[in-house]
Amino acid sequence: MYRARANRVLAERSSSPQARGLLYCSFNQMSSPKHLRPIVSRVRITSTGLSLLLICLCGFSGCGSNTTSSSNEYEYVAVPEASLRDRVATIYNKTGLVHNGERLQVLEHMQNKRFVRVRTPRGEEGWIQERYLADQETFDQFQRLAEENKNAPAQATAAVEEQAKVHISPGRKTGYLYLLAEKQKVDLLQRQTVKRNAPAPAKDDKSKDKDKDKDKDDSDDDDSDKSDQPVILEDWWLIRDQQKRVGWVYGRTLYVDVPDEIAQYSEGQRIVSAFPLDEIQDQGKAVKEYVVLFTEAKDGMPFDFNQVRVFTWNARKHRYETAYRERDITGVLPVSQGQQDFGKEGTLRTFTLRLKDEQGDVHPQIYKFNPPIVRKFYAPGETPIPKMKHKRPETTPRKARH
Repeated sequence: MYRARANRVLAERSSSPQARGLLYCSFNQMSSPKHLRPIVSRVRITSTGLSLLLICLCGFSGCGSNTTSSSNEYEYVAVPEASLRDRVATIYNKTGLVHNGERLQVLEHMQNKRFVRVRTPRGEEGWIQERYLADQETFDQFQRLAEENKNAPAQATAAVEEQAKVHISPGRKTGYLYLLAEKQKVDLLQRQTVKRNAPAPAKDDKSKDKDKDKDKDDSDDDDSDKSDQPVILEDWWLIRDQQKRVGWVYGRTLYVDVPDEIAQYSEGQRIVSAFPLDEIQDQGKAVKEYVVLFTEAKDGMPFDFNQVRVFTWNARKHRYETAYRERDITGVLPVSQGQQDFGKEGTLRTFTLRLKDEQGDVHPQIYKFNPPIVRKFYAPGETPIPKMKHKRPETTPRKARH
């Protein structure tokens, strides 16, 4: 009788879902062997721990810790391409794909992680690592640089040997935005020498953190801050691409685009500049004749070039020949071309080199081209420019491109 009454009371108390769950768990523990009861307890504790872990992950991924950005904030993609993600987590879904130079509207900043939520011009939204982006200030600097050099004369056409970053100023630690693809053609405008271990230009704290993240994968910069290292000089070139974008590129990623028949005469030197001087016909084909400037196969020289050669085309032998050659000069870019009336000789093509004298002063030297002869031209009262003595490089030069 007592057992029947107990069962009836137990049934009444188990009418609610909460009670049924508790009784079920209690029944499992009572009905389980003693050696299995600790396992059941651990399962209950583990389930509670997983719930807490999920809550923590939600907070870590940015719930309640993000900052909404102004609708007028924009950044630009500074990597070849990057995926947008729907959340900042190890497992995520891709919501879009952005490419180098693309303008993105910033919607939200994550405080605890260096991620931003952006919107593309196509309306795609998602999170992206901030180190993949360049800010508006960097973009504006590139715009000013392009405007200042839109009419600058090209000193040569060069090809990119491997993918290269376009920097806002010479140096490995300066800001960059655009990327040049392998074998892409660009105009060379100006050369400048900088120290490889030069410190980065002063920036605000946010930009410093972003640039630090950008350069984590650049193995060439690992030891650049060590003060006990010798000074290493590097050549950087101001370039202009086909889209009229202008910026600085590390010189060793470029090589001047000249015919192989001319490149073979470099004799261990580096070709700095090459531009057509004239054009003749040979068996129905137009063949260009070139002025080519050479320098030592070493970065950091105090001049842009120290040798000039003029290559003309022999239509009878169908080959290039050296029409003029001058060594041991101290020249600086740019080189200019033109035409001039020389009286009885008529109007001839000319090119002007800027050469330094013994005191380091720069003087223009005009050369006239009366095919196939090249001669210096001196105005009345002018005298030859005294040549500056050259010091040979003390270190072993690297192998030349051509």
